Formats: sequence, structure tokens, C-alpha cells
Amino acid sequence: MQRSLLLPLLLAAASPAAAQSLQQKVETTLAEAATGTRFGLVVTDGEGREIVAVNPDGRFIPASNTKMFTTAAAYASLPGLDQPDAAGGAAVRLEGQDLVLEGNGDARLSSADDCKVDCLAMLADAVAAKTRQVRNIIGDDTRFPDQRWSPGMSWNNIPSSSGTGISALTLDDNELVVEVTPGAVGAPAKVALPLPYFTVDNRTVTVPGAERKIGYDRAPNSTLLRLTGTIGVDAKPDPESVGIDDPAHYAAWRLKGLLAARGVKVTGAVSARHRPLMPEDDPRNRAGAPAARPPVQPALAKLTPSPLAEDVVIINKVSQNLHAELLLRRTGLRRGTGSIADGVAEVRTMLETAGVPRTAWDLSDGSGMSSYNRVAPRGAVKMLRWIAAQPWGAAWRASLPVAGVDGTLRRRFKGTALEGRLFAKTGTLNATNALSGYLIAKSGKTLTFSAFANDVPADAGATKFMDAALVLIAEAN
Repeated sequence: MQRSLLLPLLLAAASPAAAQSLQQKVETTLAEAATGTRFGLVVTDGEGREIVAVNPDGRFIPASNTKMFTTAAAYASLPGLDQPDAAGGAAVRLEGQDLVLEGNGDARLSSADDCKVDCLAMLADAVAAKTRQVRNIIGDDTRFPDQRWSPGMSWNNIPSSSGTGISALTLDDNELVVEVTPGAVGAPAKVALPLPYFTVDNRTVTVPGAERKIGYDRAPNSTLLRLTGTIGVDAKPDPESVGIDDPAHYAAWRLKGLLAARGVKVTGAVSARHRPLMPEDDPRNRAGAPAARPPVQPALAKLTPSPLAEDVVIINKVSQNLHAELLLRRTGLRRGTGSIADGVAEVRTMLETAGVPRTAWDLSDGSGMSSYNRVAPRGAVKMLRWIAAQPWGAAWRASLPVAGVDGTLRRRFKGTALEGRLFAKTGTLNATNALSGYLIAKSGKTLTFSAFANDVPADAGATKFMDAALVLIAEAN
């Protein structure tokens, strides 16, 4: 009888030692990363008990883990995400002899020749059916205040597709394709822009071999694109995408070309209409007063894009920065003016509801490009567990990349116990890696986790150590 009572006591006494052993294994694995790397990690079981905790309340740059907060806040605050986006579509209207192309925050408007839905050509058709001549074409993005770049985004990202301008009137992901192919050895490379919106200053040189070392640069708000560097004479084509600083102007410029192809004469100029950021675009300054918004004007034609829920999948699966920024502003329109501050206020409301401590986060954008953002892994896990309990939680989780299968995780966890069994948002920024979401452990139980690595030395990486730690945890549970 004494022996039967002693056995459970021995098992109970062994459990803390086993948990500590796993903690030690995880810490040892993370310690193999380059000196100076700072990790934060929290993993909880289905009841919220912490299995592993490494610097759980430390504040880390989350990089694109920020998109979790943005997309979850959209689900939490915007009704009908699974319905056609009647509010967000671009529209055209006539103001006297001028044609106004109005943006309402849609991220997916396209001018591609093979476009089937949400097409700029549809608006051009509507104009051509109404008139054969207009004076000026105005790209109007006043639905949101003019915040084309978020606080804390590195200026060197501006010429790239990662740092393209944010605008309520967005077209073609606010990117332009540049095709660079070799010339003769010693001669400049050949540069082609399928859409000649930029002027090219080509300072490249073709050299022997197949290596590409092409640099792209452009001053803010300039349309002069400078190309430098070398390209091997045997290099294969590899088109690059570069950012556009004034998307509203670009969209109006593109519409002019589509109208010309339909026989509509444009006698005036192409321009953009912006709304400057004002103190009242911050909800703290409004102090509860209703937000002032531009009046809705009757449209000649308006598009209805596909549901915003589909864009959430794009944002989280491939980590689409522009779409995340626009979604934050769309969320901010619920009670505000569509400013970044209004969007962050909606995120704050969600996190308060989820019980996440205010010290566990600070956000300055919707995509994670800002180096001002901070998140604590314990706070992120608390949010993830709250999301899982929401009616829309399953749909949101389905938007996350799947380890070894798709999105930004398609090449990670291959051949491990977590291939196809981890669903998480990635994050990469200078000296920063992040991964947060859900994993299915060896037992079949779902664990919730958040992992960050900051201060990663140049030419070193932290993802393989984070991944190895998560595999250890999955195999031990």
C-alpha cells in the first residue's frame, strides 16, 4: 500500500525536473547562435500553462509579426470580411471637365493586361462610354491622410518594393518592373521598363560570367531611377520590382494611357490630390469627438473588389507590406480618419479585450517595417490564444503560412516533426527574426508560441536555432 502511494508522488516530483530539462535544452540550443543575439520565447499548452519561457516579457522588434496584430484587428473590428469589399473599391467621377480617379483603400486594383476582376480598365471603359474628352486627370487618395511611409521605416527601403508609398489609391502593388539583361562585355546592360513611368540613368556595365550585382536607387519623390553595378554576359533574366512614391499620380498616369487606347482625348495634365496629415487625425487629439471625413461624391463607376478576408491571406502568407499598411488604415476608418494612429487605436482596443498588458507592445505601423515597433513574446502568445477562441479564429489561423508547405515557411522545417504541423507568421528585418503562431506537438496537442531574435550580428542568422528549439519542444510534448 505504501508503495502504491509513493509511485504517484515520485512521478509528480519528476515532472518539474522534466520541464526544467526541456527548458535547459531549449536554452542550450538558442545559445549556439552568434554571440550577442537576444532571444525571447514563450510556448504554452492548451490550458495556457507555459512550457518554456525565455525572456518572456522582454520587448523585441517584431518585424513582420506586426502583421498578426493588423490582420487580427481587422477581423475583430470590421464586419463582413468574407463579403465583397463594397466600400474599398476605386471609383471615377467627373468634376466639370476634369476626371477624378478616387481611391478608397483597396490594395488589389490592377492595370495588368490579363486582369479579370478589380481592373482599372473597367473604369476606363466607363469613362469612354460617357465622354470622348476630358481635361485633367486627378488621382485622389484623400480617403486617408498622406502618410506614405510609416514612422521608423528605414529610408533606404523607399526605392524598393518593400518600401513603396502607401496610398488610398493603390495600383499594381505600387510597383514597377525593371528588366535588366546583359549587353556586350564592356557595354552597359540593356534596361527595359514595360511601363515607362520612370526615367532611367543607366550606369551599369556588362562583365564576363553570369553574376548579377545590380543596384537601384532613387531620391524620394523622384522619377529618375539610377541603375549601377555589373551584370555577367551570361546572366539569366531576373526582373526586379521597384517602389513608387506617389501611387495616386501613377494611377492617374496609367489611366490616361488606358483612356488614350479607347479614343478618349486628355487635353490637360495628370496630377495627384492628397490630404495632409493633421492633428485631428490622431484620436488622442480628437478626445472622443467624431472624426471628420471627406464627403462621399457620386461616382460615374465604382469597383467592388473581392472580400478583404482574401487579402488577409495574401498579407500573412507572403508577408505583403503594402497590403498590411492599407488594412491598418482601413481598420482605422471604422471610428477615425484612416490614419496610422486610428488603426493602432483599433489594435489597442483588441489587445485590451484580449487582456494583453500595455507594456507588451508598441506599434507604429501595420506591416513591421518600422524599427519603432516592440512586442513581448508573452503578450503575443496571450493574443494568439485569444484569437483562437474567437468565431473568426479558424479563418485567421488558416491565413498563416504552413511549415514546409507554403508562403514564407515553404522552405523551413522540411523533414522535421513540424513539417505541415506548424502554422505561424514569420518576420525578418535588419538584425531581427521572428516566428509566432501554433504548432501540433508529437502528442497531437496544439501549442501556442512566440519566438523573437533581435540584435543578430551581420552575416549571422537566428532562424535555424529558433526552428531547432521549436522542434525540440514539439518532440517533447
